[in-house]
Amino acid sequence: MAHIEIISAILYQLTKGLTVEEIKDGGLAPYFVEHTTGIYPQGASGMPFSAATLQSTGDIICDLTEDLAAEQKARVTYDNILRLVDDPDVRDPIKFLREREIVHFQRFGEMLRHAQEHLDSRNFYAFNPEFDMGAKVRAQRG
Repeated sequence: MAHIEIISAILYQLTKGLTVEEIKDGGLAPYFVEHTTGIYPQGASGMPFSAATLQSTGDIICDLTEDLAAEQKARVTYDNILRLVDDPDVRDPIKFLREREIVHFQRFGEMLRHAQEHLDSRNFYAFNPEFDMGAKVRAQRG
């Protein structure tokens, strides 16, 4: 979650010392009413950060696919920030975070391929390999 801290630090630097007029002119009045210029993690839509973002099913295929999607969504967000911002003090850390998402996507992809190669091909999606395989082995030992 280091990216949240980096983004929060950038937001703090950009909003530190704003006047009420600058807040109004920048469209931040609704945010200011609830949070002043404090850092409150939320999406551009206003949806607050939630632990639901960190969903886990315990199924390696499902969880790695979710991880891949999350990395791509973060990359797209950083791409969009880079389209809107020309301040190098904002762009440089965002470019770093974007590169990091790409590397994470690659590593999760490698892990997904590795997991798929080691699943029993006859039962590829018939059971949760992280959970049901243990029960299957215990039943065989009987």
